[in-house]
Amino acid sequence: MSLNIRRARPGETGLVLAFICELAEYEKLSHEVEATEAMIAEALFGNDPRLFCAIAEWNGEPVGFAVWFLNFSTFSGRHGIYLEDLYVRPSHRGRGLGKALLVHLARECVDHGWSRLQWAVLDWNAQSIAFYKSLGAVMMDDWTLCRVTGPALTRLAGSAT
Repeated sequence: MSLNIRRARPGETGLVLAFICELAEYEKLSHEVEATEAMIAEALFGNDPRLFCAIAEWNGEPVGFAVWFLNFSTFSGRHGIYLEDLYVRPSHRGRGLGKALLVHLARECVDHGWSRLQWAVLDWNAQSIAFYKSLGAVMMDDWTLCRVTGPALTRLAGSAT
């Protein structure tokens, strides 16, 4: 049995979108998926891509992915990775693929001199939380994630300064 982790390639946006949809279904958030193959293609492979995707292959079959982008810590003065999505198909879980994807991203950080690897996890996902803690991840309970979307984003954009 062999594992290979590689960058997503042009022409694989359908695969990436399929992983996104599978993850959304697992997280009970399918109703939030608005992305299209064209949007994913532009983000990953457009003129100035700012989104990156690693594909995990098991015996040549794509079975998982990690989607990430650079963030920046003003405190450390360096970039880091923000992991947007990590997903391994249920049929291939328990083989170390999720850990391998995180190791791959940790190496990206170390190789580039970046200061952190960061992500969010749903608070109900006890299995993933335990897995992340086993790898040394610290739950940032003193920080609350904030988000403005949809009509609230439009209202905020139109607010007087």
